[in-house]
Amino acid sequence: MAPDTSVAGQVLALVNQERAKAGCGALAEDSRLDTAAQKFSEDMSARDYFAHSTPEGVTFDQRIKAAGYPSPAAENIAKGSTTAAQTMQMWMNSDGHRRNILNCSYQKLGVGLDKDGWYWVQDFGF
Repeated sequence: MAPDTSVAGQVLALVNQERAKAGCGALAEDSRLDTAAQKFSEDMSARDYFAHSTPEGVTFDQRIKAAGYPSPAAENIAKGSTTAAQTMQMWMNSDGHRRNILNCSYQKLGVGLDKDGWYWVQDFGF
């Protein structure tokens, strides 16, 4: 199988490299988490905000469930970096984001990116 060279595929591969170093199992992509992450990155870009909750107070777990995924775990967001590698470095240098990436109980990942402002979202699921 050819490697996924999309930005989402690059992020998933980099996440799984870090998880392997930490002794965690690989995360699998989930299309529902991809949908939740992509919609949130687009919403932050369109409405020019950067937060884990929408201006109306909708949280990551509510957005993930609304996309049809039953067991949300966590969310990472980033803004401004223009490559998957740069974004992963930012997340790995941030304690809370790093903890999410290296949480061995998480099993699924969705990735979103809006290049208008470079809004990145990772949504994790159990």
